[in-house]
Amino acid sequence: MATVRQVQVTFDCADPQRVARFWCAVLGYVVPEPPEGFANWDEYERTLPPERQYHGFACADPNGVGPRLYFQRVPEGKVVKNRVHLDVRVGTGLKGAERLAALEAECARLVPLGAVRGRLLIADEFNESCLNMQDVEGNEFCLD
Repeated sequence: MATVRQVQVTFDCADPQRVARFWCAVLGYVVPEPPEGFANWDEYERTLPPERQYHGFACADPNGVGPRLYFQRVPEGKVVKNRVHLDVRVGTGLKGAERLAALEAECARLVPLGAVRGRLLIADEFNESCLNMQDVEGNEFCLD
């Protein structure tokens, strides 16, 4: 039997702190405390060589249930559709108009944070409704 392992989801991006703080607001995650001896992350970053400053940033589920999210700076911009994306589960167990209302309410909360609304996919015989979205750097995710 395989051993259950923790998972970290890593995003390539241009501005790790900005994207991490967006996802903290979306998921209710928190930014971990800076290393011991530092009052905040900016103070820590200033101790690194210039080429390593602000290279990465993370956020985590305060309850320790969900995966840690890590955001790493890369030089190239996003060009094509993500091969992996997050589904933000806001409509679990809901159907029909009630599910659509939950998706729309969450979309309305996320757009002012910098999210971009995509296409609403209406339920069919195989799948429930979901709403495609993009984060502050264009990474796709779904409200599900």
